[in-house]
Amino acid sequence: MAASCMLRSSFLSPNPNLHQQQSPAKSNPTFFFTPIKATSSSSSSSSTGDAAAAISKSPLLQKNRRPADENIREEARRDVSSHNFSARYVPFNADPNSNEWYSLDEIIYRSRSGGLLDVQHNMDALKKFDGQYWRSLFDSRVGKTTWPYGSGVWSKKEWVLPEIDSDDIVSAFEGNSNLFWAERFGKQFLGMNDLWVKHCGISHTGSFKDLGMTVLVSQVNRLRKMHKPVVGVGCASTGDTSAALSAYCASAGIPSIVFLPANKISMAQLVQPIANGAFVLSIDTDFDGCMQLIREVTAELPIYLANSLNSLRLEGQKTAAIEILQQFEWEVPDWVIVPGGNLGNIYAFYKGFHMCKELGLVDRIPRLVCAQAANANPLYLHYKSGWKDFKAVKANTTFASAIQIGDPVSIDRAVYALKKSNGIVEEATEEELMDAMAQADSTGMFICPHTGVALTALSKLRKAGVIGPTDRTVVVSTAHGLKFTQSKVDYHSKEIKNMECRFANPPVQVKADFGSVMDVLKKYLLSKNSKF
Repeated sequence: MAASCMLRSSFLSPNPNLHQQQSPAKSNPTFFFTPIKATSSSSSSSSTGDAAAAISKSPLLQKNRRPADENIREEARRDVSSHNFSARYVPFNADPNSNEWYSLDEIIYRSRSGGLLDVQHNMDALKKFDGQYWRSLFDSRVGKTTWPYGSGVWSKKEWVLPEIDSDDIVSAFEGNSNLFWAERFGKQFLGMNDLWVKHCGISHTGSFKDLGMTVLVSQVNRLRKMHKPVVGVGCASTGDTSAALSAYCASAGIPSIVFLPANKISMAQLVQPIANGAFVLSIDTDFDGCMQLIREVTAELPIYLANSLNSLRLEGQKTAAIEILQQFEWEVPDWVIVPGGNLGNIYAFYKGFHMCKELGLVDRIPRLVCAQAANANPLYLHYKSGWKDFKAVKANTTFASAIQIGDPVSIDRAVYALKKSNGIVEEATEEELMDAMAQADSTGMFICPHTGVALTALSKLRKAGVIGPTDRTVVVSTAHGLKFTQSKVDYHSKEIKNMECRFANPPVQVKADFGSVMDVLKKYLLSKNSKF
């Protein structure tokens, strides 16, 4: 922990247990700073070649070949570099004159007024290096095994948790997920040629929640090593959060506690926390009821709250936005469509894009769309009312179970992100989202119902002419389709009540003889090709 102490920034309180208004003028500890030899933001005329040369000389990248008897964590300890990057908690969307802030080493989830917190980075320190420097640095880490930079999240460590010791990081090298060119789906169903699907569900536990959980559990690992009062980590979940939490806690040897709404998640989602050794409570309520209970419990017991009320998770989730820009070689798409339930993710994407713009990596941000299931659509109703007084709803059952949330914690964050990005909110009925999922699957994808919600939103905006045929559009797929196989079975079996299931593709029953098989095959091939 000596390195962690050495790297403590002037942004952080010398007394992390002090839950009161902090005055930056009173906090001025000494830190050691080895300047990164890179292109300065003041050198706007520097060439790409100069920046690349500077990157190669950076202490963050300079290292010797790892000896055969040294593991990658030991290598990370040997190659640690000092810097003056830092981050802290501040009230979300606070008045610029506010002096309220907290160290990330404090266990705190709300501001003094009861509002949300946000992680604020020392932008002045980050701005000492220009956009070309950051682009080159992040690109240089992709596909490497250097700890912890092989992770798509931790390859942006300076923008996530800059002060955490690499030895405290708990990572499965999450992120770096596929940006899939949805060529056939775009052309066949939408008349689009530049449609992309960001498959965040191709991840360690099968959902985008891994991106945020690696950050949160890593910070908990740090807190426990600092002997903070944390005996375990808990969450309310509709499935994916519990899977991510239990996996990362199991990796770190930290107890995890999960509150799940009884009979409201898929078996594939339920078995993940059980298999990872979590203490699972199946509670006779919905997600909102579980969320209320976990907040009450964590206020009384030394259990760290892992839901997206905790702004640490959003620091990991924002890296998916940065990845999208990387994958387009730092060209900005026109639209990004994100399914929304508890609504932290739409703000995380905004934060990632905005940070890239503020630090000079790109010159604009995309327009954001938040897609909700019509059975759980409080944000959509709020948007349609012209952002008048928000009203929570009673969420009804939806196949997009992870976003079956009627009282989203991050409503203020979502509204802020959408207003700042000239964003839109759209909804999808159950039949629309299931049809969209079936159409996408028929073109080679295998998506979750939540992605079906996002694709429905895209379809509606295309038909309305809001999104043009040549607009570069990214749909964020939040979970792997294998978690939702029962809904797919029910759809293709046409066993969903009051649903036509227009694109169902059930198996054909046929006798076990050559003639019967040939008859069936000829009929099928004729339907596909009249020249057969």
